[in-house]
Amino acid sequence: MIVKKLHESGVRSEHAYLAAVGSIGLSLVSWLTSSRQENLERADRWGIFVGEWAPTFFGLGLALANYERDQTARPAGFGVDA
Repeated sequence: MIVKKLHESGVRSEHAYLAAVGSIGLSLVSWLTSSRQENLERADRWGIFVGEWAPTFFGLGLALANYERDQTARPAGFGVDA
């Protein structure tokens, strides 16, 4: 249901994949910035915190890709949307 709502609002699998890659880059940038301004332990926490977003975005991208694939494989008007 959440994937269907996201798809209907215009979010596509490519958007989720881009967000995942962006979060990996943001994790590196936040770690580098924090390591120069704060102690190393706090910098590690910032990098890990932002880096934990990537698997969520990749998972959402996979769910959206499966939904998109199912929508294109099914003829219009066939079956009932869940």
